[in-house]
Amino acid sequence: MGRGIVYMLIAAFAFAWMNLLAKYLDAFHPLQVVFFRAFGTFIFIFPYMIYKRVSIKGTNVFWLSLRGVLSFISLALFFMVIQRIPLGSAVALRYTAPIFSVVFAYFFLKEKVKTWQWVAFIISLIGAFVMKGVDFRIDTLSFVLILLSSLLVGGVFTIVRYLGSREHYLTIINYFMVFSIVGSLFFVQHWRMPIGQEWWWVCSIGVLGLVGQVFLTRAFQLADTSTVAPIKYMELVYALLFGFFLFGESYGVWPVIGMCLVVLGMLLNVWIKQR
Repeated sequence: MGRGIVYMLIAAFAFAWMNLLAKYLDAFHPLQVVFFRAFGTFIFIFPYMIYKRVSIKGTNVFWLSLRGVLSFISLALFFMVIQRIPLGSAVALRYTAPIFSVVFAYFFLKEKVKTWQWVAFIISLIGAFVMKGVDFRIDTLSFVLILLSSLLVGGVFTIVRYLGSREHYLTIINYFMVFSIVGSLFFVQHWRMPIGQEWWWVCSIGVLGLVGQVFLTRAFQLADTSTVAPIKYMELVYALLFGFFLFGESYGVWPVIGMCLVVLGMLLNVWIKQR
């Protein structure tokens, strides 16, 4: 149990740094940053899959491919918004993704949803709109894009849940990396070559994504969801600290209340599901 908590803290820290670098690399096109993120993970995962003889193609090609496409678009939208609005706001708004995943699971996987779960989701949505209404740095386009990104993540969660016992987790992750690499190449005309220290940052973003993914998976393997899932929200705390100290981002009382409502709704959902 203790190792699971430590692993989730490491995962949240790694993802927070990955998001920080995505914002720091605002001189690059967002789709080029997606390429850095995906390729940096792919070069580690793919050889390991071959060594361990993990299936590259898998058996559910359609659903694996759909997962890859949705994940690519969602990540691209997220990186676009990170470069437009405060880091903490982008991370907090993307935490609405579990709302959509439960809705998709209700309609497509026929999973039962308790009444109090709907209440929890309404609380989170209210928090999201409070953030939009009181923080004028969150423009309408960015708000729509980040909610669309969350919607797509919700679809990804549902597909991964469906594929969970049918495919190796590395096969699922690899599809995400491959589709992100290929999709980002369509925007190569907007790319530029990194110079100097930028090479460290573009290489690090993929490695941090890999570290976060591995420790996240191990955390859920070693501890109950109700124990480790709430710790994932430390990523928001890291994002707020990074934004404040590195980008001079600050928040008033109402934006913080909005963030708290988003997180409260998601934590309430986890607690209800475990009960």
